[in-house]
Amino acid sequence: MRTVAVIGDSKGIGLALRQRLLDRGDKVIGVSRTGSQAEGNYTGLVFDAVAHPCDLSSFTNRLDGLVYCPGTIVLKPVRGVKQELVMEDFKVNAMGFLQSVQANLKLLKTAANDPSGPKPSIVGFSTVAVQTGMGFHASIAMAKGALEGLVRTMACEFAPDIRVNAIAPSLTDTPLAAGLLSSDAKREASAERHPLKRVASADEVAAMAAYLLSPDAAAMTGQILQVDNGMSAVR
Repeated sequence: MRTVAVIGDSKGIGLALRQRLLDRGDKVIGVSRTGSQAEGNYTGLVFDAVAHPCDLSSFTNRLDGLVYCPGTIVLKPVRGVKQELVMEDFKVNAMGFLQSVQANLKLLKTAANDPSGPKPSIVGFSTVAVQTGMGFHASIAMAKGALEGLVRTMACEFAPDIRVNAIAPSLTDTPLAAGLLSSDAKREASAERHPLKRVASADEVAAMAAYLLSPDAAAMTGQILQVDNGMSAVR
């Protein structure tokens, strides 16, 4: 049985991913500030993984996967971006990811040293706004750009033992994006900006994360996968 830590599993993509992993028989350790419960082989922890490194060695002796889901959406024009916002976005999106990996690297390496199973996998979340210039995204694009650089650096350092990838969605139907999808008009306008004329669900993005955690993605590391209804590639 594979053991996967999902940091930020109480809602949105993290919640959808947790259910997918439990459904396929994985053991899940979920970490969130509010805590959560689920049926199956699940351990839910109340912990702020952004404020403090989240060492899971008291709850498992190995990790076959680690997913970092916390994120932010605060849109400001460049002229209005304050240093405090930039630093908070960096802390939540990039620094929290780094320290979560650092705190659990020994557990990931333990799984990597097991010759009977596939290599462990780390998954982070970026945004379409890093590779595709979008107005009002200065702060979050800076923070997620740092995360993408970190993903590639970790993929290099940890190869061949641990795979590291990230997913870059466009606007996704999650509680974090509720204010941007709070009316039919806003939802229609958001869908219209995508070539596929739709907004992705949390479960659709979670499906990609579940794939990256699986042995089916054994040949993938250092990749930023665009799950964005075509926004980054199609005009």
